[in-house]
Amino acid sequence: MNLEVELLKLLPRLFNTLDALIENYGVYLYLVFVWLALATIAWIISGGLRRRMKGNAPVVIRCIIVMTQPPRQPEPPAVDIEVEQMGSNDDEITR
Repeated sequence: MNLEVELLKLLPRLFNTLDALIENYGVYLYLVFVWLALATIAWIISGGLRRRMKGNAPVVIRCIIVMTQPPRQPEPPAVDIEVEQMGSNDDEITR
């Protein structure tokens, strides 16, 4: 019971100290907290929180697979073939 009374006597001193600190350095404390919040948000977005929360994550083994392709075969040479046009002439009409 005596400890509780001592703690209750310390509370007004603590609150007065915090009030004086905020009154004298409030702007600087605000700036520090804003920058810390921005850094924390950037850390969370970049994945820092996920890395910490993985716990028993499965182990991933990365390997490199090298596949060789057969050499390309050259295209066959182009052959020039002249084709005679066979069509119906007016002279050769068959019925």
